[in-house]
Amino acid sequence: MKIVICGSMSFAKEMLETRKILEAQGHQIVIPRFTEEHARQLLPKSEDADRKREHDLIRDYYRKILESDAILVLNYDANGIKGYIGGNSFLEMGFAHVLHKPIYLLYPIPQMNYTDEMRAMDPMILHGDLSRLHGKGP
Repeated sequence: MKIVICGSMSFAKEMLETRKILEAQGHQIVIPRFTEEHARQLLPKSEDADRKREHDLIRDYYRKILESDAILVLNYDANGIKGYIGGNSFLEMGFAHVLHKPIYLLYPIPQMNYTDEMRAMDPMILHGDLSRLHGKGP
């Protein structure tokens, strides 16, 4: 299965680890551009909006979701929120939903201003267990 990993870039190290695990299971994995740089803390957060515009990262990830079988949102605890899902990940969930792609969340839907919208997208909750991903192989 071709899976696009979504999540806060504060989870960049976890994205790299998850990619390795899922590739070992035979999946084809897509991670955000600059994930390695974020994992090594080489990019200043203050320039994120400029980088997104300069590299057209939002449209780029939309195209990657379009070409995928599913998305996996890594929603660890962050910013004082259990299972945090930020703006970009919420947007990517919306892309997947409109494109009729399965949406997997690593942990349950967080309590946020847009919880109802996330629930309406019917994501599949993995409860931290990546082996619960299902679908056809690559």
